Amino acid sequence: MTTPADHAPPGSRIPEAVYRRRWAILGVLMLSLLIVVLDNSILNVAVKTISTPAPVGLGATQSQLEWAINAYTLVFAGLLFTAGLVGDRLGRKKVLIGGLLVFGIGSALAAESGSADALIAFRALMALGAAFVMPATLAVLMNVFERQEQPKAIGIWAGGVGLAIAIGPITGGVLLDHFWWGSVFLINVPIVIIALALMFWLVPDSRDPRPGRLDPVGVVLSVVGLVLLVYGIIKGGELADFTDTKVLVTIFAGVAVLAGFVIYEKRSDHPSLDVTYFKNKVFSAAMAAIALVFFALMGVTFFSVFYTQSVRGYSPLQSGLLLLPLAAAQMIFAPRARLVVDRIGNKATTAGGLVLIALTLGAFATFEADTPIWILEVVFFLMGTGMAHIMTPTSVVIMQALPREKAGSASALSNTFRQVGGALGIAVLGSVLSASYRNGIEGKLGALPPGLRDTAGESIEATLGVAAKLGAQGKALVTPANDAFLHAMHTTALCGAGVALIGAVVVTLFLPGKPPAGQQGDREQELVVAAE
Repeated sequence: MTTPADHAPPGSRIPEAVYRRRWAILGVLMLSLLIVVLDNSILNVAVKTISTPAPVGLGATQSQLEWAINAYTLVFAGLLFTAGLVGDRLGRKKVLIGGLLVFGIGSALAAESGSADALIAFRALMALGAAFVMPATLAVLMNVFERQEQPKAIGIWAGGVGLAIAIGPITGGVLLDHFWWGSVFLINVPIVIIALALMFWLVPDSRDPRPGRLDPVGVVLSVVGLVLLVYGIIKGGELADFTDTKVLVTIFAGVAVLAGFVIYEKRSDHPSLDVTYFKNKVFSAAMAAIALVFFALMGVTFFSVFYTQSVRGYSPLQSGLLLLPLAAAQMIFAPRARLVVDRIGNKATTAGGLVLIALTLGAFATFEADTPIWILEVVFFLMGTGMAHIMTPTSVVIMQALPREKAGSASALSNTFRQVGGALGIAVLGSVLSASYRNGIEGKLGALPPGLRDTAGESIEATLGVAAKLGAQGKALVTPANDAFLHAMHTTALCGAGVALIGAVVVTLFLPGKPPAGQQGDREQELVVAAE
């Protein structure tokens, strides 16, 4: 027996058979999304273990840890434009399947990495696959749901990110308690197999009837520019000197290549990044909000693991459980954020979310080694609440600002800005953390030999590692290391809070407020017209 809700509405462009299984299709898309997000959330818990010398870990340095994360995000971000176009041209289902296969192979290879450099390379391979998965999931979603159901579906899709954030750290903690560090990557393989089986069975194919041509020059320019920029920022943090000639040359070279990328895209008749989209101030403000919130959050997530594990002494599993409030808040509020938007509008909802993020980041600047842990849990819950009220409304604005057949491009742009924002957040805030820590600990390492002194100053994990090798003599380094890290964390958190407040100002100036009564139904059409 079927109900009216099981049938596509009159005039629908969605086939009846597809419409009936649209929610099951959404579930498969969320599973595909899950492994892409799961990978980074698992890695966040594992970074301390990977930084431990062999045989427990790989002995990765602070900069290598940043690259293990950023190799993924940079390749991911650099290829999203082209991945969206390939999906529009060849079919989103084919691209999803191919991307999942590459991601699964990269995960298996990463699990067997023999060095930090090999791990960085295989993480880049995983990103190659993930780049073809992420935009295709939203593009398929936009083609199996009618416009009036899209905000609800996008809210549930965004809630899937919260689910991954919850599952990732806990799964990673359990695996690290019982297996070697590579198990946090190997766990992706069975999930990929399940997702592929369901995808073949349930997900329909779709494509843009007028796809754009591929833009290899633009892809190369964007990846090279981002890598140079991020490398320069990370190197500056590693040296604790942003005036170093090599650092400045690399950063300026990255900025120059990215400027060349924008100019080339503006003049190209088949750009991978259509800069004309950004003439729409609403679209641009939503993109900026996504980039800035991930800039702040990814940088803070990076150092919070060292706070809970290195300073507070929690295990990887316990650290994963500490993130549950953040994930729970996203799962609770992301699907419901559209109701808040209906009541107070996009501007107030998104700006309020960014202000809340800024306040929670500011709270990190007050944390000490003995701060009651329940306060951290409250802060994580509020952080997840703020994020849910940013991601859902901005995702809806972005996806509905472009015509349905351009869903792949809109999704690619949204995820590109999120990944670039996150990569720069890890690079910039990670470098602030690294430079501030080195400046704080250097004066306490005078008794060590010069070579060992340089190694011990790289990160709190490096200092504690040297202290452990020195035995009783090294115990004197533990308290100074904790103090230096806390001071560095406070500085970094305030920087992140400032970035979130800038985002709040941007959306307050440019996102639309609540439409007058009677105009709610016209709002979506206005967004489309504004984009065109």
